[in-house]
Amino acid sequence: MENTSSSSFRLLAFLLISFHIIATCLAMNISTDQSSLLALKAHVTPDPYHILSKNWSSSTSVCNWIGITCGSRHQRVTVLNISGMGFTGTIPPQLGNLSFLISLDLSYNNFHGELPLELSRLRKLIAIDISSNGLNGSNVLSVFNISSLDYLGLMDASLTGDLPSDLCRRLPRLQKLFLSSNMLSGEIPRSISECSELQVLALMENNFLGTIPGELGNLQLLKVLDIGFNNFEGTIPYEIGHLYNLELLAMDYNKLTGSVPYVIGRLYKLEYLSMERNKLTGSIPLSIFNISSLEYLSIGDNKLEGPLPREVGNLSMLQVLDFSMNNLTGVIPHGIGNLQELEDLSLSYNNFKGSIPIGIFNISSLIYLQLAGNHISANLPSTIGHGLPNVEGIHLSGNNINGVLPSSISNMSKLMYLELYRNELTGSIPESLGNLRLLEVLGLSSNSFNSELSFITPLANCKYLRKLILSSNPLNAMLPKSIGNLSSLEMFLATGCNLKGHIPNEVGNLRNLSSLELEDNDFNGIVPMTISSLKNLQRLSLGANRISGPFPIALCELSNLALLNLSQNQMWGSLPSCLGDMTSLREVSLDSNNFIAIIPSNLWTLKDILKLNLSSNFFNGSLPLEVGNLKAAILLDLSWNQILGNIPSTLGSLQKLTHLFLAHNRIEGSIPEAFGGLKSLEVLDLSYNNLSGVIPKSLEALKYLHYFNVSFNRLHGEITNEGPFVHLPYQSFMSNEGLCGNSQNHVPTCPSNSKDRSKSKKERLMRVVVASSVFSVIGLASAIVFLLMRRRGKTTNTEDEWLPEVAPQRISYYELQRATQGFDGNNLLGSGSFGSVYKGTLADGIIVAVKVFNVQMESTFQTFDRECDILRNLRHKNLTKIITSCCNLDFKALIFEYMPNESLDKLLYSRDYCLNIMQRLNIMVDVASALEYLHHGYSVPVIHCDMKPSNVLLDNDMVGHLTDFGIAKLLTMEESIAHTTTFATIGYIAPEYGMEGLVYKRSDVYSYGIMLLETFTKKKPNDEMFVGDMNLRSCVHNLLPDELDQIIDADLLTVDEENLSRKMQCVASIMELAMNCTANIPVERIT
Repeated sequence: MENTSSSSFRLLAFLLISFHIIATCLAMNISTDQSSLLALKAHVTPDPYHILSKNWSSSTSVCNWIGITCGSRHQRVTVLNISGMGFTGTIPPQLGNLSFLISLDLSYNNFHGELPLELSRLRKLIAIDISSNGLNGSNVLSVFNISSLDYLGLMDASLTGDLPSDLCRRLPRLQKLFLSSNMLSGEIPRSISECSELQVLALMENNFLGTIPGELGNLQLLKVLDIGFNNFEGTIPYEIGHLYNLELLAMDYNKLTGSVPYVIGRLYKLEYLSMERNKLTGSIPLSIFNISSLEYLSIGDNKLEGPLPREVGNLSMLQVLDFSMNNLTGVIPHGIGNLQELEDLSLSYNNFKGSIPIGIFNISSLIYLQLAGNHISANLPSTIGHGLPNVEGIHLSGNNINGVLPSSISNMSKLMYLELYRNELTGSIPESLGNLRLLEVLGLSSNSFNSELSFITPLANCKYLRKLILSSNPLNAMLPKSIGNLSSLEMFLATGCNLKGHIPNEVGNLRNLSSLELEDNDFNGIVPMTISSLKNLQRLSLGANRISGPFPIALCELSNLALLNLSQNQMWGSLPSCLGDMTSLREVSLDSNNFIAIIPSNLWTLKDILKLNLSSNFFNGSLPLEVGNLKAAILLDLSWNQILGNIPSTLGSLQKLTHLFLAHNRIEGSIPEAFGGLKSLEVLDLSYNNLSGVIPKSLEALKYLHYFNVSFNRLHGEITNEGPFVHLPYQSFMSNEGLCGNSQNHVPTCPSNSKDRSKSKKERLMRVVVASSVFSVIGLASAIVFLLMRRRGKTTNTEDEWLPEVAPQRISYYELQRATQGFDGNNLLGSGSFGSVYKGTLADGIIVAVKVFNVQMESTFQTFDRECDILRNLRHKNLTKIITSCCNLDFKALIFEYMPNESLDKLLYSRDYCLNIMQRLNIMVDVASALEYLHHGYSVPVIHCDMKPSNVLLDNDMVGHLTDFGIAKLLTMEESIAHTTTFATIGYIAPEYGMEGLVYKRSDVYSYGIMLLETFTKKKPNDEMFVGDMNLRSCVHNLLPDELDQIIDADLLTVDEENLSRKMQCVASIMELAMNCTANIPVERIT
């Protein structure tokens, strides 16, 4: 009995001791977990939300701490999740003591330094996420040694280098791998197929390259494959079609080529498919539209061709459909209207035509409708606003949509973006747009709206309106004062709208405005002083108006202004010195005004300015050395002023300068040798000055220089034939009597001995004598022409006559067809035997004249080629500017700058407009200037052969431009006469032209004389009043000098009777000139 009691006692004692030992061990292990976590707390500084300081305390159980989960069996820490708590600090090695830890999530904090190697001791760990911290990338790779992991999150972890080739052997249980947003490179190892349990592979936003391995097709459990934003090349492997469990496939933003594999259509569980921004070609495989589970489909920005299949309407779950920026053709399928879950439809920048299916406007779930940059036509439905209650953005720019803007659009109460640029919308802009209370962007530019701007007043209800873009519409209205009520406006663009009157003072209320662009309108008056309130203004463009007054001092208060454009106005006075205090300025255009005096000295302190254009004013004085402070400048234009003195050598230090214009001034001295330091220079124009000395050899080093002009100076010495001078035309050097060199520059050969020098000296003396007499005549004529030019409304632009060649714009037949609305008769400007001329509006809003040749005529090809050969090299302010050509076997056209005032012929005989005497004289001076250039200013003489009023076109400023070179003749340097079988217009042709088929330069002079007679008599040379031997010339000759009132245009005699006598004297002089031009014998005509 005693033995039994003794045994029981010993057993009880053993159990008590064992329990005590176990309890001690448990207490010690939970204490280990606590101390490990407190070590982490100690390494966190700061704790912005006081999570650790207030909650992680030794007075409470670890298992109750925020972010901690304990196991129910052992009460040990199994989960540590402090993701996104804003912690900053380092990770202590003690975390390696959390031996029961299953999941560790430290993501989206600011931990930095090393990832402790002790974490590799956590053998029970199956999930770790340390994404988006600042840890040392190379040390982070140690987690690949934790073989128990099935979840590994290392996004934005600064990882570099290649993926380990033995990744799957190290992590055999891996199911989810997130490595996005790192700097990993190399190829995806083909051994990735060994990760047989892998369900998620996210490698987006790295630098992976090479091809996509076909071995990925072995990952049968894969649900997510995201390899977007890398540098993968080659084709999409066929094996991708084996991933039958795939729900997300993203390959966007790579360099993949080839077609979209048909086998993609076998992925019946796919919900998300993105392949945008690659180089995929071919057509869209029909199989894709069998994936009924698709919610997101984006293959935009590729090179896909063909139609969008109508089967797209089968994707009833689709929320996003994006095929934008491809080459898709045909019509938009009506089946899209069946996609009642659709939120984002983006088919922009393709070649779709036809109308927008009406069903699209009834998709009530639609948020974004993006169809810009296609060839969509027809009207917007009048009910557009009734079926899209959730739409936030409508982007239909760059199409052919016509008709009116329906007022029902105001029912789209959630609309924030309405962009309808570059369409053919007409009528008024609905006032009901003011009901769109959430509207942020209203873009209506480049249409044909003719609204009275009454819609602006209700726009004050749009409290979030940031951008109002109305440019290139014929609004023909005054800007209302209510514009000042759009207080949230940041950008207001209304260029080329024919806006009139004053700029209202209320514009100063737009305190949030950063861009105000109102150029190319008809504003007058002064710039309102209230503009000084626009402290956020960065861009102010008021050029090409009729704004007058001195430079507005108020502009100097705009401390953020970067672009200032007041060019082509009527402003006067001197520039204020405060302009030099506007250090934010980057581009300044004050050209073509009437500013005077010396340029303020502190303007040269604007060291960050990029473009400075002060041309075509009356600035005087000399350029200071401080001009060399403009170190950032790429363009400096001071031409057409009255600047004196020498060129500062400091200009040569502007190494970023690409364009320098100093032409038409009174600059003296030599060209600085320092100009050889202008390493970026492309264009240098120093013509029409008094420069002397030689052309510096240092300019040979300017390898980017492609336009150089020093004509009409007093330079001497040899023209180098090195560097950029090899290909320069002779016009670059003309009228410098002392220059010599290669004969192709039309200068004498440089003397090589004393005999040559003596002969050269005699030749120069002869030239001086001849030049003296010639220039005395030219000087008188120039003075007259100068006075005439100063009477015009706007100053001639610096680059009109000597414009550097640029690469011609490429315009396709299809673009011309769109521009002219299918060569519609309403756009016909004129026609003749050669073909027809149409008015057209290009996609960028530029209005052009399209001369379409009649390819059925036998001579068309010769005429077209001749006109191309001549016009491609001619550049003069009074010749029509050719933009480009369009040519194929069945179509030939030339595209010219559009002349809004049509021809001299039409205005001369118009019932609605009367040209006054000065206008007629100015136009004929313009024609004479063009003719002088053709005969004497081009490399070989050009005979126009068809001078008549209908071939003189007038621009917006009534400047004459000679056109139509279809039958023109080029003379070689040895020729002074040519033979032609092509006859010009009867009545204007010279006698020798009609009788013998011979043309001289004097033949054009004869035609010019007939034009002079017609312009001031308003009688055509083939008028019925001229019978027998009587013609226009003989009639005027018989009435000179005292009876001209019998034939002169009566409109010229009734305008101002007070000056009738002076007018008649002026007209008589002009008629005498016409007589000298139209002598029957060519040698008796003036040239």
